[in-house]
Amino acid sequence: MSLLESLLKKVVLDEAIIVIKEKISESVYRIRLKSESIKKVEFTSGYFLRLGIGIGNENVAFKDKVRSYSVWNINQAEGWLDLAIATESNGIGSKWVINCNVGEHVYFKWKKGNFLLDNSADSYLMVGDLSALSHLYILNRNLTGSKHVESIIYSKNTSDFFNDVDGLRPFNFYNLEQNSISEILNLVKETLPKLKGKKKVYIAGDSRVCIALNQYFRKELNWDTKQIKTKPFWNPDKKGLE
Repeated sequence: MSLLESLLKKVVLDEAIIVIKEKISESVYRIRLKSESIKKVEFTSGYFLRLGIGIGNENVAFKDKVRSYSVWNINQAEGWLDLAIATESNGIGSKWVINCNVGEHVYFKWKKGNFLLDNSADSYLMVGDLSALSHLYILNRNLTGSKHVESIIYSKNTSDFFNDVDGLRPFNFYNLEQNSISEILNLVKETLPKLKGKKKVYIAGDSRVCIALNQYFRKELNWDTKQIKTKPFWNPDKKGLE
């Protein structure tokens, strides 16, 4: 382990232990991490975890040693949180989650970002692929008051979809290729009339879809930027994008 990695572990990153590893769909694992530091964080639904999955592995480039994952569920009283990690990309994160074991220690840091829970609207549209599902689940689960939620969640393999932590599937799922922008736009146009009152859209996952839908809402529908929340979790032409 390099000196820089040793300093990261001791000074920058918090430590957690894997207490549950469970395969919850054809390509997704639930990982539960437990740490005393989780009890102390000022958590907001929509936070990410930067996980040092390659620390100590000399065969992994330093730039690839950290990956970001959405916090799917959290219990601060007991000091644990759940992540849902997909293996379809076959990248370093996929290989790590396949090979990790209960009892192993991992190192992490919180990342807040801007893709957070916002209770200010009356109606919501949530659009995303498998990489965004756990993130949209926790946002939807923590909306307060009487909210109307519509959704478009897609994957090329329907066996990849998984239930939320309460065992329910509150979203509408579709069998689509990753970059099916025209089909997704058609679904958006069909769904929008169902939204009433003050509206907000969350768009996450494939960066190409995020860009196309963001432009549609801003330029064609003239939505205010505050009504549109986007988060590109990955880009097919880049490595390590959140």
